[in-house]
Amino acid sequence: MQQQKISALQLFYVIVGFEIGTAIILAIGAGAKQDAWLAILISMLSGLFLIGVFTQLSLYYPNDTLFSMLPKIIGKYLSYPIILIYIFYFIYLAATVCRDFGDLISSTLLVETPTFVVISSFMVLVIYCLRGGVVTFVRMGEMVFPLYIISLIILWILLLSVEDFNLNNLTPIMGNGLRPILKEVYPGIINFPFGETIIIMMFIPYLNNKQIIRKLGMIVILVGGLILTINTILVLSVLGPEIYGEKSFPLIIATKMVSIADFLERFDALVILMMVSGVFFKVGGCIFGAAVAISQLVKLNHTKSVILGLGTIISPLSLLIATNFIEYLKIAYSYFIPYLFVPLQIIVPIILLCIAFIRKKLNLGNSST
Repeated sequence: MQQQKISALQLFYVIVGFEIGTAIILAIGAGAKQDAWLAILISMLSGLFLIGVFTQLSLYYPNDTLFSMLPKIIGKYLSYPIILIYIFYFIYLAATVCRDFGDLISSTLLVETPTFVVISSFMVLVIYCLRGGVVTFVRMGEMVFPLYIISLIILWILLLSVEDFNLNNLTPIMGNGLRPILKEVYPGIINFPFGETIIIMMFIPYLNNKQIIRKLGMIVILVGGLILTINTILVLSVLGPEIYGEKSFPLIIATKMVSIADFLERFDALVILMMVSGVFFKVGGCIFGAAVAISQLVKLNHTKSVILGLGTIISPLSLLIATNFIEYLKIAYSYFIPYLFVPLQIIVPIILLCIAFIRKKLNLGNSST
């Protein structure tokens, strides 16, 4: 896999797809009510800082993933426990995304089908793709991403036709002050989805032109953030802030309100198509990251067997993380985001960058302690 190379455009497709993935169908920023879109914009600006940290680390160590650069920055023994925690992070993130996917499909499209069957069937597809290597994965993303964007644009146009569409649902802007917005920005939206773009560090060693890493990262955050902002504005305009915050999948609810001449309806199938595409990017990226970390830790030359093992673990784990979707969201926002995501996506990368900067200044970049 080390000899495979991917283009900047392919990486752009994968990381933007990973970033907006499942976030686009969830009620992110709901606590800010009509200012949810503003919370996303502010988080996007914070995301630009984070992607700057991630890409600068990769510029210091252009041929290393996050896990292979850790021993070079903080030493072999200190890096082991951190790598183990990151492996757990990627596995948990993949499991939560699978849970989102399974709950949505089981509650809307395949009502009589067990959630485990839905998740396992999709996992087979992801594993089959990943076993072909990173190039196979990004090429699949190259095919899926345009379909994702086309479906989204069609959906946005349809939402504009809804009778209840009213931009006044976005007013008064900052009617509840700045505090509710900032509470949604941190630790929520800045970590989900913008902090999750740390996954880009797993793909950069395969990039054929590493000189554009920083520019590519900034474009990824801007495009993903603007897509989420526009989508939130449209959904809020259709549903209003109260319904937006009450529903688990507000985009689905808004889409069901689309009716053209009382004849063309049920466009929520487009949302399902987008969900499948987004989950492919997110689960695939997480499994790839965890597989690379495990292979490095136990010194394996390939990741195929590791990917297969991760797939068999993640499917049942996605159902064990909570008894229902509401409980899962509560656990995620109360515990995992502040106590796992914040350290791994914000604190640790900033510390690593500071240490790497000092080591480079002291010409110690190639040594480890």
